[in-house]
Amino acid sequence: MADQSRRGFFRDLLRQGAKTVAAFNEGREEMRLRQEREAFFSSYESSYAMTLCEDEVLMDSARMAGIETEGRDRLEIAKELFDRQGDF
Repeated sequence: MADQSRRGFFRDLLRQGAKTVAAFNEGREEMRLRQEREAFFSSYESSYAMTLCEDEVLMDSARMAGIETEGRDRLEIAKELFDRQGDF
């Protein structure tokens, strides 16, 4: 029969290993989403759905979200609007 302290040690070791792998995968997914966001907003053309819409729609949406629009670039406003709507 195996020593209970050894069994407990290996059980805890496996649990911690599983938690470490899960945390690593979460971090990797978060990084992938962040990179996708940066790629999306890398230019006006790639983020056309938000930056090339009518001024009135973008500005009204920003104001409703409480975003200051005065003196800001459309791309900056779209990024902040996206961030407030998403999980970033």
